[in-house]
Amino acid sequence: MSDESIKAQEAAARELHCWFDVDRVSKDDQATAWKREARLRQARWRVAAGYPIGSHPHRGSEKVPEPKPVGSRIDLQFAVDSGANFLTPAARRAVVERLENKEPHQTLDADRLYADLLSSMPLCFNLFGDLAADAAAARRAVDAWWPDAPAGPVCVRFEHSPGRLDADFLNNRSAFDVAFEVGGGEQGRGIIGVETKYHEHAAREAEPSEERMARYVEVTERSNVFVPGWREKILGTELQQLWLDHLLVLSMLQHPSSRWSWGRFVLVYPAENLSFAAAAQRYRSLLRDVSTFEARTIEELIVTPGAIAPSLAQAIAERYLG
Repeated sequence: MSDESIKAQEAAARELHCWFDVDRVSKDDQATAWKREARLRQARWRVAAGYPIGSHPHRGSEKVPEPKPVGSRIDLQFAVDSGANFLTPAARRAVVERLENKEPHQTLDADRLYADLLSSMPLCFNLFGDLAADAAAARRAVDAWWPDAPAGPVCVRFEHSPGRLDADFLNNRSAFDVAFEVGGGEQGRGIIGVETKYHEHAAREAEPSEERMARYVEVTERSNVFVPGWREKILGTELQQLWLDHLLVLSMLQHPSSRWSWGRFVLVYPAENLSFAAAAQRYRSLLRDVSTFEARTIEELIVTPGAIAPSLAQAIAERYLG
């Protein structure tokens, strides 16, 4: 962006209470520009809808008697009462149902889900929530997006893990933002584990502990999916999170029960998020077999014929894609 464009963006963002240092990515002007644009876009959407502004933290307390206004958030009580963060009644119902049905060891922040417009988790419910209670629609969507997936019924599960802290999987708290369990019976079951990204950038992570690494290496090597030298190119880099999410699918395919016979990890992100576009490309180059990994833009998903209702596709585009 030019200096003039940055100044204009800053002025607009400050007016809407959404210019924060947390959005600046050191030595990455493209990621910074996207994060600031995404936050501003959500603040403008909130204002256009007439929703009251939220704050950080979401709830006031004795320690923080006057929370800071945040334009990319909705007032928490209004958000909970109205479900304003969700684009359809079905998405809101999916949120309520998920919050009422906890999974062991889950980490799901209800305040953020309801009130943070920028969070990728509400985006996930908005993208896929209409499929959760409509088995026929879920099957049509899977056929449209992943025509090579197994036949049979589809079950849509949000913030789902087959077993957090379970040594037969990864023995950590990894979970998919949404999982499509497909098929079943004698043919086995398929799993499509999806990670959605929006405002985030692909950031370096600390290497896992030696205790955790033993299991991760076991799943990685047994899969025969990765090229030689994968360890040096993934550990401690911005690719590590993608690897761990991918490993969750691979651990399911390797599970002693043989419950899952087909699987794929899918990264979903907006085309404007160049950080994850680049990370996905680099990660794919480390795979000798790409059949269990896929990267899709939100734009690609919503224009796929027969996948979701045109009205929902339009609402997602207007809110998230400018």
